[in-house]
Amino acid sequence: MTQHHETAENNGNADHEGTKEGLSRRQFLGLAGLGALTLGLGGGGGFALGRHAGDGIDSDVMKKTYEFRGEHQQGIITPAQQQMHTAAFDLTTTNRDTLIELLQDWTLAAERLTHGELVKDYTTTLTKAPADTGESMGLGPAGLTITFGVGKTLFIDDEGRDRFGLGDKLPVALRDGIPPMAAEKLDPKRGGGDLIIQACSEDPMVNLHALHNLTRIAFGRATMRWTQLGYGRTSSTSKSQETPRNLFGFKDGTSNIKAEDSQSELDKHLWIQAGDDQGSWAAGGSYMCVRKIKMMMEVWDELVLAEQEQIIGRDKIHGAPLSGGEEFTNPDFAKEGQQGNPTVGSSGLAIAPDSHVAMMNPNNNSGRRMLRRGYNYLEGVDYLGRLDAGLFFIAYVRNPAEGFIPVLAKMKSDQLTEYLQHLASGVYLMFPGVKETDTYVGQKLFE
Repeated sequence: MTQHHETAENNGNADHEGTKEGLSRRQFLGLAGLGALTLGLGGGGGFALGRHAGDGIDSDVMKKTYEFRGEHQQGIITPAQQQMHTAAFDLTTTNRDTLIELLQDWTLAAERLTHGELVKDYTTTLTKAPADTGESMGLGPAGLTITFGVGKTLFIDDEGRDRFGLGDKLPVALRDGIPPMAAEKLDPKRGGGDLIIQACSEDPMVNLHALHNLTRIAFGRATMRWTQLGYGRTSSTSKSQETPRNLFGFKDGTSNIKAEDSQSELDKHLWIQAGDDQGSWAAGGSYMCVRKIKMMMEVWDELVLAEQEQIIGRDKIHGAPLSGGEEFTNPDFAKEGQQGNPTVGSSGLAIAPDSHVAMMNPNNNSGRRMLRRGYNYLEGVDYLGRLDAGLFFIAYVRNPAEGFIPVLAKMKSDQLTEYLQHLASGVYLMFPGVKETDTYVGQKLFE
């Protein structure tokens, strides 16, 4: 697929213009302040801020690019990067043409940004505000991907209005959303939004620069509703990547969909098809299901190793299922546990039926699979002095009602749920790819 293509050098030279001129100095400083505020929430995730493309060992990573145009958007099946910055926007306009102009401007800017360019050539004119905020100059593209999507309220808002004449195109999956689940304490301000942008790269400053400028471009047409920083990927989307660990220290997402899976497997579980609901304009896209999950790390840390492994259903060091083998060995959920093994619970089985692996594995969920693309987050400490940290869970699926919600619902019986609290939730339709003949992302929705 074209979005997997990588180059070692910056290859984007298009002279696109993606900003609206005429912002006052006060407006510019306000948006710059937003960027500075969000920067402090995500941490470095093991990557120094402000690395340069020529800084030795990291130079190849910082030069990496992914194709912006193709059948599918970049940033979904693309090998998961280490840094993520996601933001949702509410539109302040009710004019359809203005919405299309925003998507056009975002598309032009995103294509330049993902090739390591500024949104517009930098100017030294002292009497005008710079067209680009400039904080990533010299860093390189750093594998940046920018992925665009839409939420339910773009079609029908919370007051029942069809602001843009798109009401008859509302996908059922967005209309129905994600029903209430176990261990929820959801903040509605941390979900929803008319539009959503996911920026991923190998450097948090590159992500910040992208969202900073896209927010600036949206001024007068859309405002940011919520934003989330993530560091350290919690799943692999390519077989070339080692399985990462979550904040409980266990390997996560071993059975994840991979880019190397067959096209039929990807079509079955990941990509919206032409015959699906709203497939006439959404085919080639995918639904992004989001859950912000706080992890009770201090409580978990006090569990003995045997109990941690029993709850997860895997060996902590190697990630192998407790039924034996290696990390990618299929778990044997019928295998009896060895007598005297402290990881064997009351069931007598090597893998407890209510362990996380048993609950989530595709073999126990009618073969359902999803492409997980989540990230760790850390946002300081709570009022008790405990780490306010956890998982920003992201899963891409062809149909949430089939591929995500039934699996999520099983967490009410999952031993791991005792150590989690779900704080935010959302589902979005991520547009199909921007074709060579397209002028903006999501174009088919408006034709």
